Amino acid sequence: MAISTFSHLFAPSISFPLQPYHHSSLLTPRLLATTTTISAAINSELSISPIRFLTSPQNLHPPPLFAFSGGDGGVNGGNSGGGGGDGDEGGGDEGEGEGGGEGNKPEAILALAEVGRSLDSLPEDLAAAIEAGKVPGSIVYRYFELEKSAVFRWLLQFGGFKERLLADDLFLAKVAMECGVGIFTKTAAELERRRENFTKELDFVFADVVMAIIADFMLVWLPAPTVSLRPALAVSAGPLAKFFYGCPDNAFQVALAGTSYSFLQRVGAIVRNGAKLFAVGTSASLVGTGITNALINARKAIDKTFAGEAEDVPILSTSVAYGVYMAVSSNLRYQVLAGVIEQRILEPLLHQHKILLSAICFAVRTGNTFLGSLMWVDYARWVGIQKIRD
Repeated sequence: MAISTFSHLFAPSISFPLQPYHHSSLLTPRLLATTTTISAAINSELSISPIRFLTSPQNLHPPPLFAFSGGDGGVNGGNSGGGGGDGDEGGGDEGEGEGGGEGNKPEAILALAEVGRSLDSLPEDLAAAIEAGKVPGSIVYRYFELEKSAVFRWLLQFGGFKERLLADDLFLAKVAMECGVGIFTKTAAELERRRENFTKELDFVFADVVMAIIADFMLVWLPAPTVSLRPALAVSAGPLAKFFYGCPDNAFQVALAGTSYSFLQRVGAIVRNGAKLFAVGTSASLVGTGITNALINARKAIDKTFAGEAEDVPILSTSVAYGVYMAVSSNLRYQVLAGVIEQRILEPLLHQHKILLSAICFAVRTGNTFLGSLMWVDYARWVGIQKIRD
């Protein structure tokens, strides 16, 4: 049989149990039938002894897609891993640790051999990550699954989408949820807060909704967990650039097997995303309030009675205030939503029930968007950029 090809490498007493895996078994009959291909891949790509590789416990029992590194963090074994606690803080400030990466490369190479693909057939950044041992076999399987869809195959050409889709195959659905419900929940929240003043304050309402829709996409994009495929930093990079390079995209995201993040790096993720969201919020507000003022002035020119009812929205103060709101309130809420509620709680429980998972994510994100709208109205009135009209 196929196993007899390796008979000269092992003692008769050694056996190879087939372990179940979330996507598919790494040692399937199809793979055993291609032992020559695997042996060549092992010798050329791994440069280690076949007997040491195939008898290694970490290769007979492949690690899950995500795992807590360091401490006593558990593993859930789903496609998102995770299990309570914050025991994944690796020591030091080095960011992505090297300890568990040694088992990632053999697993990824075996995954490639099973589907009959080579490193050359993969995008350059993904192939480099496999070579460096940064990507486990589970990520390789997910890439091949995503490739089957024409839409996902097109999006995988873009680095940002690739990193997010490999970490969360529902990322695109979450973008659609956020932007789709944004206009309705923002308007409903404005109506709830302004009540009888809603029609009198339509200029404020319009500005708020425009700002929100522009920002909704970035609120999903920036805090989303990712599989890092970024190339190494230049040797001449400064200490600040090196520090933020090692920070995760989401402060609470579960570390991939073979990586770890220190507490400071997780705090750095909040600071970095806060700075980005401040820029996004300020820019979105400049666009929204600029459009609103233009519409108000146009209506004043047509309807003379409207001139006394409306006033221009203060552009600069509103834009800065919205940037601060995005950097603090929105940043923290969406970091917790994506990294804790979705990745650490919902996905490990419902990873085999995608429709139910999508429905719950939709409900949670809708509630979060509505809450954010209520908080913005209160905040805008508190800082004085919007006043209640009699």
